[in-house]
Amino acid sequence: MTTTNTIKGKINDAEEMARKIWLAGLGAYGKSVEEAQGRYEKLSEEASKMFDELVTKGESLEEDAKSKVKSTTNDVENRVADVRKKLGLDSEPADQRIEELSAKIDALTEAVAKLAANK
Repeated sequence: MTTTNTIKGKINDAEEMARKIWLAGLGAYGKSVEEAQGRYEKLSEEASKMFDELVTKGESLEEDAKSKVKSTTNDVENRVADVRKKLGLDSEPADQRIEELSAKIDALTEAVAKLAANK
């Protein structure tokens, strides 16, 4: 083998090695992109799943809250109705009944004042 052929052979070997290094780098880049895409897709799926779970939990909590508010509202309405019934405000117009009760209170206040004055 001549020196020229030896040099050409070494140049070819060096070019081939450089090409393989280039291809290895390109392969590493491609593999890292694939892994990143895989991780992104997995995270995206997990985030979507977590969001759906949170929505479901929120719907459940909302339903519970509505039920409790409705129950509390019904309790309050029943208590108000009982108080109105005990005060006699459920059978006749409330304004008229309140005026009658106010008149009775005024009459009682006047009677107590007279009794207190006679002592």
